[in-house]
Amino acid sequence: MSNARDIIVRPLVTEKTIRSQENENTVVFEVKKGTNKIQIKQAVEEIFNVKVDSINVVNQNPKTKRMGRYVGKTNHLKKAYVKLKDGYTIDILADK
Repeated sequence: MSNARDIIVRPLVTEKTIRSQENENTVVFEVKKGTNKIQIKQAVEEIFNVKVDSINVVNQNPKTKRMGRYVGKTNHLKKAYVKLKDGYTIDILADK
């Protein structure tokens, strides 16, 4: 996983993540399973040209869902909450 674009899958854009980005300068990304905080930090700094203050990682396990008689599972996610240093921002909604 030497390429930074292989580590960062996509930004997660929800009401909660937008609120945390505005209030705490924290951006949330979905990252590849098997990556660590050091790899995530290097990838974010390389792609977005910012300085990272801290990173928290959450593994979201799949949940069982039903649709009538059919049973399935949601996808496994690994989320990275990336807190940026003061003076740095990432505008995720500008790309859309």
